[in-house]
Amino acid sequence: MTYMSPRQSHVRLSAQGLIMITACVLGLFPAPLVAEELPREAVLPVSLAATAAKAAVDQCAKDGYRVSAAVVDRAGLLRAFLRADGAGPHTVESSEKKAYTAASMRGPTANGAELIAKTPGLQGLQHMNDRILFLAGGLPIEIAGEVVGGIGVGGAPGGHLDAACAQAGLDSIGATPKFSGAK
Repeated sequence: MTYMSPRQSHVRLSAQGLIMITACVLGLFPAPLVAEELPREAVLPVSLAATAAKAAVDQCAKDGYRVSAAVVDRAGLLRAFLRADGAGPHTVESSEKKAYTAASMRGPTANGAELIAKTPGLQGLQHMNDRILFLAGGLPIEIAGEVVGGIGVGGAPGGHLDAACAQAGLDSIGATPKFSGAK
């Protein structure tokens, strides 16, 4: 067995690394493609999340409703939140849960509520986890064909009114429309 000092082994490893790099550059061995193989996902910027939440709260205020609006990213993590002056304390949790549900299910929460009401065998969906809430007022945020998050509004006197305000949030950031119901 040959003894190598730490300096000699470092030189030897460095020389091996240099040979490998040279071989990759010359095309003798394929370069590792790890970085190219990683999936790429669009991220909902906090500036767009804040703009959407503000537009939703402003629209509801204009209509005479005091609401909360939550915006989450594709993983359901909170990116922006606003609670209007005088909005009920229950609106905090309901808006975040609606946003989470819309992002998670990649669809309007009203659609899930309808599906569960029509198909009793699917009622277990509403108990999937404690963050799910199938009430109207949550919309997915889709930009350039990719769902990047969800927006949820709670506090207006009807889910369709919450959804209309959530749609105002989507409109403010150029997201794909998800609600076309009447106010």
